[in-house]
Amino acid sequence: MTAPLDLPGYAHIYSGKVRDLYAPLDGAGAPRDDQVLLVASDRISAYDFILSSQIPDKGKVLTQLSLWWFEQLAPLVPNHVVSTDVPAAVEGRAVLVERLDMVPVECVARAYLTGGGLTEYQTDGTVSGVALPDGLVDASRLDEPIFTPSTKAPVGEHDQPMPYADVVATVGEERAAQIRDLTVRILSKANEIAAPRGILIADTKVEFGYRDSGELVLADEVLTPDSSRFWQAAAWAPGTRQASYDKQFVRDWLTSPESGWDRESGQEPPELPDSVVEQTRAKYVEAYESITGRSF
Repeated sequence: MTAPLDLPGYAHIYSGKVRDLYAPLDGAGAPRDDQVLLVASDRISAYDFILSSQIPDKGKVLTQLSLWWFEQLAPLVPNHVVSTDVPAAVEGRAVLVERLDMVPVECVARAYLTGGGLTEYQTDGTVSGVALPDGLVDASRLDEPIFTPSTKAPVGEHDQPMPYADVVATVGEERAAQIRDLTVRILSKANEIAAPRGILIADTKVEFGYRDSGELVLADEVLTPDSSRFWQAAAWAPGTRQASYDKQFVRDWLTSPESGWDRESGQEPPELPDSVVEQTRAKYVEAYESITGRSF
């Protein structure tokens, strides 16, 4: 992982797989406890590893796409954005946000069956305890989006499916229902926006936090290629591999014979070839431009 940046007026407080957090300093030079500078790096992770290769402009794509989605979803849920006036060194890939009491659950909604959800379904016919009809295949569209939460695992560990009853036990019945319903509504609204633009959003993970007032707020990133599966609508075909805009391209290379990497060995993945880096960057940019209608 890269070393923290030296940002005048800010103190580094945390680094995750992709994002680095800095606290603004007050007049006495002490870190403030009410705001955070959220910086998206160009790092990319796969299979719970932070890869040695980086994807140029990835941090800017994630930040700008999140900001666009925050605007679209504002009538549905408030967000944590305070300002996009940030230090020049992180311009375009950072945003000043509220510090919230974060919900300790990965809030996932699925509109299509794929990935880890498909694996669980093939074993016992459920996803995070939600029973689904028989006969579904990879990329089957669900009758209605479903809430399939998971645990929030530390860096280097894998999130685990979380039955809704465990969410209730963790945050209480009222808050569990609130985050469940809002997560599903966010995915439904996002697909209403994205589908006419040629993109299907198979699933997404969102983060929520609470203000001191008790108000629920949308936080972190939202509906990016890192937190969602984007598919080409025109090429959607259940039972086949979907044309994707997310980092599945990287996962596929890592598990191909070409990479020479044994996923079960516990060893760090190899460096990505330049061609994979370039094509991954192109996929991220294409997703941004297709959804927003803006040039990157």
